[in-house]
Amino acid sequence: MALSTLEQKLVGLVAARETELREDLARWVAIPTGGGHTKGLDAYRQIVTGRLSALGAMVRLEPGDQRPDWLNDSPNSDAESTPPPTAVCVAEGDGPRIMLCGHLDTVHDPAGPFDRLTIEPGGQRARGPGAADMKGGILVAVAALEALHAAGVRPAWTFALNSDEETGSYCSDRVLRQVAAGCSVGLVFEPALPDGSLVVERPGSGQFVLEAFGRAAHVGRDFSAGVNAIGAIASRVLEISAKADPAAGRIVNVGVIRGGVATNVVPERASAWGNARFSSAEAERELAEAIDALATSTEAMPRVSVKRSFARPAKPMTPGVERLAMLARRAAEDLGQSLPFGKTGGVCDGNNMQAAGIPVIDTLGVRGGGLHTSEEWIELPSLVQRAQLAAVLMHRLSSGA
Repeated sequence: MALSTLEQKLVGLVAARETELREDLARWVAIPTGGGHTKGLDAYRQIVTGRLSALGAMVRLEPGDQRPDWLNDSPNSDAESTPPPTAVCVAEGDGPRIMLCGHLDTVHDPAGPFDRLTIEPGGQRARGPGAADMKGGILVAVAALEALHAAGVRPAWTFALNSDEETGSYCSDRVLRQVAAGCSVGLVFEPALPDGSLVVERPGSGQFVLEAFGRAAHVGRDFSAGVNAIGAIASRVLEISAKADPAAGRIVNVGVIRGGVATNVVPERASAWGNARFSSAEAERELAEAIDALATSTEAMPRVSVKRSFARPAKPMTPGVERLAMLARRAAEDLGQSLPFGKTGGVCDGNNMQAAGIPVIDTLGVRGGGLHTSEEWIELPSLVQRAQLAAVLMHRLSSGA
């Protein structure tokens, strides 16, 4: 179908703000929101919720839940003692309620040198912390809602803004699922794949830690009295690593091992931290059982304990996801854009939302790449293009087109 007169108006409203959107992005990228930086997260949250409040949304802050204690000791943890809140912004309107979602946090060091948006020669691409993942995406969503409001279109929407997606959304998972359960569809503004593809399938993911407890002894004087905890960990790392079978939808990676104090002391403690990915509920069950089976009884020597959290279920291509993705593709084509479909091994809050029972598409954000590195980049024209797509898509969802 061709763009309606109203949709053409939406397209023009977004296009007229291109310079403003680029200026907004530069300001937002300059706010440090990595590493649990509370001051920056609070400042950024206030800016975004202020824009949404101006559209008539009622804003509330939902307190975050505590992560499992053992995750706070993980090698890549930057968890703060106080879980960050999730902002839930609710606007009344017409049609099925649409859930929008975006995360305020990034992975970038708030004190590092990669701290602002830099426009590359030609003005079509820029680099900056969170420019694509996902400050550009949040800006796309806000701009689309503002265009709809300016055009007199009032879809019913709820926008959830969390601050811990990059560390697993443990603090915000409950809120995300509760919000999703009260909506009909979900739109997440993670960055598109570099070619603009919409991700329609994702695996699930989980974390685990193996801890071994042996008996220390001096290697020269009393070696036979010792029980080597590193040996116990090593054998189990090999055992669980053998369960990896990407073709069957199972990935297991042990990425960090700790243990021992000196080469002449039999180590009494060791630990191994790992990540699991699974393409289905069956693959999740298989990996969960295999990891749990690595534990010993409490009386064993060496003793091995297992702690595990599989917090993001797999996100398959369901009939509902396919219908929503095809609606997005038709809107893109009517805008003169292409919207191929793709898969990724990454996970996001779309996993949690779809687990609550609604169809979700989760890469409606900008085109970019170099995510989680100091080369993170964004295609600047995609700010306007993806905001136009989001505005048309939400209009069609609300009108039943």
